[in-house]
Amino acid sequence: MAYTFQVAMDSADPHGLADWWADALGWTVEPSDPDFIRQMIAEGHASEADTTTHHGVLVWRDGAAVVDPDKRIGSPRLFFQLVPERKTVKNRMHLDLRVSPDAPAAVVDRLVAAGATRLHDGRQGPHTWVTLADPEGNEFCVSA
Repeated sequence: MAYTFQVAMDSADPHGLADWWADALGWTVEPSDPDFIRQMIAEGHASEADTTTHHGVLVWRDGAAVVDPDKRIGSPRLFFQLVPERKTVKNRMHLDLRVSPDAPAAVVDRLVAAGATRLHDGRQGPHTWVTLADPEGNEFCVSA
């Protein structure tokens, strides 16, 4: 049996990081449903403490997601979840953003200008990549 999946990333600021990744990928932050949230509070399934406001919209405090606006088959949902601790060690798994062969330098420059940190360049045979870190330190690569 085949499975679908989402990629979950720990975050100190899930809504801010979701905004950053949506911009980085050209994806969309999954919209909130304030009426549903209020209903869950009214029915006792949640409390006001489970919510916050982001860009003037009522949202769940502990998470935010970004999705491929074109809904391409196989595109995972990226979910950013609130955790109390900061990132302290290297990721054991990371995203690898595959871009067209003529675009890696421009994509890296754009992401660094948006708040990514350039960590190092890699090469294996004819394949090259640049390892970056998002604003919370999560490593990812840009490759052609």
